[in-house]
Amino acid sequence: MSQNELLQKAEDVADQVLRQSKHILPHLARFCLVATFFEDGIRMWFQWSEQRDYIDHQWSCGYILGTMFVIINLLGQLSGCFMVLARVRVEIAVGILFGIILLQTLAYQVFTDVKFFLRSLSLSGGLILLLAESRQEARSVFAGVPTLDTHNKPKTYMQLTGRVLLLLMYLTLLKFDMSFFHIVFNLIGTVLIMLVTVGYKTKLSALVMVLFLFMINVYENAFWMVPHWKAMRDFLKYDFFQTMSVIGGLLLVVAFGPGGASLDETKKKW
Repeated sequence: MSQNELLQKAEDVADQVLRQSKHILPHLARFCLVATFFEDGIRMWFQWSEQRDYIDHQWSCGYILGTMFVIINLLGQLSGCFMVLARVRVEIAVGILFGIILLQTLAYQVFTDVKFFLRSLSLSGGLILLLAESRQEARSVFAGVPTLDTHNKPKTYMQLTGRVLLLLMYLTLLKFDMSFFHIVFNLIGTVLIMLVTVGYKTKLSALVMVLFLFMINVYENAFWMVPHWKAMRDFLKYDFFQTMSVIGGLLLVVAFGPGGASLDETKKKW
């Protein structure tokens, strides 16, 4: 079997899977996308005192402001998650979750750690993809005047931005050593995420990337195997749910495609 035939067979299988799951895939994508916000909101409830005291110690802001930080994170994340899942005022919900990312970036000084900062940007990419799919098509700036390029729409560029930001998540997973496993891991993952980013064979590439990331996530972030009293459990859980949210963004790409700014869309004009 030639390479083209093998690729075509893989696309046929992917299309069949998507047809069978088209009714549940958007729901699954949204559920995965908000997973890290939901987990962190629950964390705020069970670690109320620890989170408040940390903010107080970090910023010397006092008991009241520390408590307000926890309440904002708790209510903001949980309400945003429920609004996204219920598809109620999704644009407002995405705005709330964006605000939570910004608040935590400043409060926890995430920007001082490249890995966590890139992951926050990647998570933002997933939210941008969600926003692109939930909003109405933008109207022309000049009412009644047809646009020359039907793909020159905010939604198209939002989809492109979201895909590019998802790339940043994979950069935090690269292994910089010469072991055979890590070389193969880096090669396969890099090819897949680049295909998703430029929008070539996008649905197939994103679907394979979802399976690839999920297996790596379960293997490397198995927090359920770590005793409750160890701090490492919280770090692994954080990584696990952040990766699940990026998987949710990729599932949105699988469900709705890459949009106009992609090689797949360009090929249709040839």
